Amino acid sequence: MPIPRLNSSAAYSKFILSQLVHYVATSHCLVTQWDGHVLDAARWRAEFLDYDYIGASWPQFRDGNNVGNGGFSLRSRRLMEACLNVQFRASHPEDLAIGRVNRSWLENQGMRFAPHALADLFATERSGDLGKSFGYHGVWNMPRAIGTDAFWRVYQDLDDRGTIKHDFPSILKDVGHGNCGSLRALRMIMDHLGDRMRSRKSVAKLGLKPSGKRHYNL
Repeated sequence: MPIPRLNSSAAYSKFILSQLVHYVATSHCLVTQWDGHVLDAARWRAEFLDYDYIGASWPQFRDGNNVGNGGFSLRSRRLMEACLNVQFRASHPEDLAIGRVNRSWLENQGMRFAPHALADLFATERSGDLGKSFGYHGVWNMPRAIGTDAFWRVYQDLDDRGTIKHDFPSILKDVGHGNCGSLRALRMIMDHLGDRMRSRKSVAKLGLKPSGKRHYNL
């Protein structure tokens, strides 16, 4: 079945929570976004399938509800069916809706979330080890995960560099250490400055002041 075009991150969350289940006939579904990949298939563990939800852990949450990121995640079909229940509080982003907002309710329905340590063996994001995990998520991990040349091909095709700016210094450093590092770093700096100027002009047209806040993908 064709999937309608998703024009925003909010539309993506809505699709994942309310429509994805209709496209899945297997017991589990591996969800990957453009900035996530399988690192090494040999690192797959059969025990990943013992859980209804597993994704890279969130180090910013210290209350135990820290699994996990949806950008590279494995979820069961029965969890996706549970997300259709009227008692499930759908919200954006979808991974927080599952792993934080509704986790207690989902666990009361019998859903099992992978423990922190296993989640980090499944995927690396803000925590974990690219040298040990099955996969990863996060553009800031890409130069080291897939190599600077492969990352550069992806970078050149981006139609929106919004996710790049949040971790620009670390990405720039990694790219600078790769092939044609100086030239590519210069290109990234020029792109970054151009994006900032366009953003400020857009804000000025609206009569607003830049907030100066940094936002991170969860």
